[in-house]
Amino acid sequence: MQQSAAAPLGADIIQDIAEIGAITAVPRILETVAHITGSRFAAVARVTDSHWVACATYDTLGFGLGVGGQLVLESTICNEIRQAPQPVIFGHASQHPHYASHHTPRLYGLESYVSVPIFRPDGSFFGTLCAIDSAPATFDEAQVVRSLELFAELIGNYLQTEQRLQQAIADLSAANDTAVLRDQFIAVLGHDLRSPLQAASMATEMLELEPHTERGSMLLTRVRDSITRIDGLVKDVLDFARGRLGGGIPVALTYDANVAAQLMRVVHEVAGATGRNDIIATIAVDAPLLCDANRLSQLLANLLTNAAVHGAADQPITLDIQTDANGLVLQVHNGGAIAPDKLGRLFTPFSREASDQPRPGLGLGLYIAAEIAKAHNGTLSVESDAAHGTRFVFAMPAIPLALAG
Repeated sequence: MQQSAAAPLGADIIQDIAEIGAITAVPRILETVAHITGSRFAAVARVTDSHWVACATYDTLGFGLGVGGQLVLESTICNEIRQAPQPVIFGHASQHPHYASHHTPRLYGLESYVSVPIFRPDGSFFGTLCAIDSAPATFDEAQVVRSLELFAELIGNYLQTEQRLQQAIADLSAANDTAVLRDQFIAVLGHDLRSPLQAASMATEMLELEPHTERGSMLLTRVRDSITRIDGLVKDVLDFARGRLGGGIPVALTYDANVAAQLMRVVHEVAGATGRNDIIATIAVDAPLLCDANRLSQLLANLLTNAAVHGAADQPITLDIQTDANGLVLQVHNGGAIAPDKLGRLFTPFSREASDQPRPGLGLGLYIAAEIAKAHNGTLSVESDAAHGTRFVFAMPAIPLALAG
């Protein structure tokens, strides 16, 4: 057998070998090809203008060529098929009018030979599917060629599928790496903003103790309001980072007997901040509740603010909070409707679309609310349609005392 010197293979051919190796059907295809041709050696070969390389082999002949093995390109009939992509088949070379004097059968001691081209789906030539034997064979040439062409087409289609899969994996990995870096950047940014923000807040408090004009008082109020808004944004960013990079938003679970009063304060604060004085609240929390009251207040504030900003302005917002032995159920309803195609991603971060009207905030409120619900071993769901409006439901089971630590 005239193997070529072990010339280094290029990265592209190595990748081609790996792609064929990843096709689980190839070994069965080669075994079937050997069976229908009566040959004891079958192979998938990558054929270029400089290389003949075995990508997969089936060998009971003792031909001695394994995966990655090379033949001298010019010594093969596959090189002729590369130049003029047509099947070649003969069952008895020494009696064939053309191949009796051909150099390939004489060089490799071949009597029977079948080879068909393999094309990628884009039409480019990949190589050949071939079968050889040192003994003559009797077969229906037309039927064998049709069968091998079908197998070659399957291999070509598998190649494209594998390429697309590998590309998708690479794209997904790159996107994931980018997402992790982005989330880490956001976490560092949020953390580093806290120090200058605290310094600005302290400076503002000190300035408020100093004598100032009416205009100065007005400017200080604007500064204080801006710092409050920035502080809220930074907290949202840090909560987002904790949810994405850590184990979720942390909660400090304690038995709190003043949850109802704290939640009612949230109602008044949101009403004042949004100008919505039509929030109808029913809060029935009669017993101490095992929860993180500050986080529940944040969840409620996010839901009420969302209802105030996105709900119908001419219909009231209703809040209903009830507790029993099974836990707590909190419902916020507004008269607006959410488009069906947005419901599925409503609790994902930055879900606001570019086409949406510009609004304050980062679009993290509902995501953070869902993370707070999860941290309480609860769920946050939404249902919405034009006839009934939009209802957010937070359901928190009664948390066992063992989880309070």
